[in-house]
Amino acid sequence: MGLLGDELAFARALTVQENESVMALGIRKRYPADAHLLAEGDRSRHVLIVLQGWATVSVSTDRGATRLILGLRGPGELLGEMAALDSHPRSATVRALGPVEVQLIPGDAFRRFLALHPRVSGLVIRQLTFRLRSADQERSALASLTVLQRLASRLAELSRPEPAGPYATSRVGPLHTGTVVHLAQDELAATVGATREAVAKALRLLRAQHIVRTGNRMVEILDPALLALLADGHQG
Repeated sequence: MGLLGDELAFARALTVQENESVMALGIRKRYPADAHLLAEGDRSRHVLIVLQGWATVSVSTDRGATRLILGLRGPGELLGEMAALDSHPRSATVRALGPVEVQLIPGDAFRRFLALHPRVSGLVIRQLTFRLRSADQERSALASLTVLQRLASRLAELSRPEPAGPYATSRVGPLHTGTVVHLAQDELAATVGATREAVAKALRLLRAQHIVRTGNRMVEILDPALLALLADGHQG
């Protein structure tokens, strides 16, 4: 499963000249923690390029009040391009995890730029394709993997070294003992498409096997090798 969308962040794939030209199309904007950068169902058309900070991408579920976190987006990543290109309502909500700074570009200006710059247009298509493949993998995982497997896979993913997620305290070298993922249980549940109760039960199993240690909004990886085996489907 893949939560982190940075195969190669859009802005980092641009040449210096392309980057300057794209940024000149918009204005810089700052959002406080927990602010909505984009809202599911909204009909706005602008796009955002993340300059600093991290945000979650989530969609509403059949359970109504709950949301499924589809991804984490960080510096260099492009957001909101689908609505800018197809004029449909926003398909997901983007929420700031902490303070976030973006370049806000009007949709019409962005579309004109892509029409004049085929290489940049190709980068957008590559990003859309990569995210579509990741979404297909997520749906397959939800259908075929247990909550324990999905949780183990997510913890392993969020604990990998850069480019990984915004949560790993120790991200130097390979995944190792002592790496900490800073997420509450309900947030972890949203990233694996499970209930908070199911994730709490899976964490109890991981604690009982001394694979993780948990605290307030944190999960410390004690046995990364065994965590990786669980993620691959070995039940121990």
